[in-house]
Amino acid sequence: MNPDLISKATAARDAAIAPYSNFKVGAALETTDGEIFTGCNIENSSYGLTVCAERIALWKALSEGARRFRAIAVVTDSAVLASPCGACRQLLWEYCGDITVHTHSLQGISNEYKLAALLPIPFDNHNLNP
Repeated sequence: MNPDLISKATAARDAAIAPYSNFKVGAALETTDGEIFTGCNIENSSYGLTVCAERIALWKALSEGARRFRAIAVVTDSAVLASPCGACRQLLWEYCGDITVHTHSLQGISNEYKLAALLPIPFDNHNLNP
């Protein structure tokens, strides 16, 4: 694992805007070339408009032309590790494939998964071309 992933996700977490849940999340997405894009969760009083850290990192990367990814790190300050939500898993699968997902808590716990383990039966372009 690129050691910068956790540190950049941790720094991104500091910018999170989470006045409703107080659950700040940072993410760092690494391309196959080693470039890292970060994101933090941004909440809205209309909860459905809230956007996760993972999606922001992904959208930043895609909007800058990145198309090939290796790994993502997700950092929280929780006693229980938080993995990407279902919507984030779907988007990560669509644009990143079976990347490595590193989960980390500022409380000192970490784990690592392949995205396929978190989203075992994905919906993707194979479903659209029967």
